[in-house]
Amino acid sequence: MAKVSFSVDLCKGCGLCVSACPKHLLVIARDKINQKGHSPAEITDQAACIGCAFCATMCPDCVITVEK
Repeated sequence: MAKVSFSVDLCKGCGLCVSACPKHLLVIARDKINQKGHSPAEITDQAACIGCAFCATMCPDCVITVEK
């Protein structure tokens, strides 16, 4: 099982990772605001992640870590 983690305070909520996820597991949080004032991305179902790391590859700020 893969584990996806985010540096939440560095995320600017651009949504590129959300569109890159083939399993549609990432969303932009509607109820959270980080230190920069943005709504960060988050994973909805960690267990369903296949560990492809497309999200981390697409992130322009390198805030996503995928561990297999």
